[in-house]
Amino acid sequence: MLSHNQIDAYHRDGYSFPHKALGDAELAECRDGLARYEAWLGNPVNEGDWRWRSAAYAFLPWLDGLIRHPRILDAVEDLIGSDILVFTTTFFIKEANSPTFAAWHQDATYFGIEPYEHVTAWVALSDATEEAGCMEVVSARGQPRQLRHAALGLKDSINGGGQAIVDEFDQRDTVMMAVPAGSFSLHHTLCRHRSAPNRSGHRRVGIGISYIPAHCRITSSVRMRVPLVRGENTGGNFDVLPPPEAEFHPAAIARHEDAYRRYRDNYAAQIEIHDRDFAAAGAAPRPRSTLEPGRHLVGKVSSYGGF
Repeated sequence: MLSHNQIDAYHRDGYSFPHKALGDAELAECRDGLARYEAWLGNPVNEGDWRWRSAAYAFLPWLDGLIRHPRILDAVEDLIGSDILVFTTTFFIKEANSPTFAAWHQDATYFGIEPYEHVTAWVALSDATEEAGCMEVVSARGQPRQLRHAALGLKDSINGGGQAIVDEFDQRDTVMMAVPAGSFSLHHTLCRHRSAPNRSGHRRVGIGISYIPAHCRITSSVRMRVPLVRGENTGGNFDVLPPPEAEFHPAAIARHEDAYRRYRDNYAAQIEIHDRDFAAAGAAPRPRSTLEPGRHLVGKVSSYGGF
């Protein structure tokens, strides 16, 4: 799926885009599935309980099909090998002309996945243009590293904890990862990225699929429950979640509740682990009241609503 040059660029920069995945009929199926899901919820996914934004493949067959899409898996396999699990999925939705944004962050921070081989496929169900608040990334320049974060509870953050990098880093030469509907981008778990509010007149809908090699493990004591989407569960470090029997099937909903509870338990444990590790290194996070989120968004501060 990926050329040698694309693979080399991904390992140097930490991202790759855009890659075509869905045909017109497949895209329509996903959009129709999302509409049914929001009708079942009684509200937009991004306005409901946080648990409904994550791992909905447990009870949505169309989303289970998306995480197993051969074009996406072929690209992911080029980067992490043929034994592939899905750690989670997340709906990343910004309504038209909304202030929703994401501050600079790294996915690895509160996932606790070892080794650092997790790759996210960000699938666009509508055009993710610069105006619509697509992801903005900065190259790792071949030297990715974990930076210190804090869960700031930022207003209008698309991330639940409002997490943000609080270490200084070079923010020059950023790239806007615009992705048309039906295509996807790829980014490494240590890729530094953010996104601006949606200034367009259309809804920006994306689904982040977190793929990990089956030999990975979680650094907390929580045993996660995740789908195996290609190959074998070689590491044996995760319980395998089966595909749903049908849309909104009661047994599938119950499995989702269990999987999401484990996800949240691990997330809470990872916050403690992250803060402890940086404190041990002599870099304890500053008190929330002394943090100035705006100073970490140099260059385009005025475009990031909610601060």
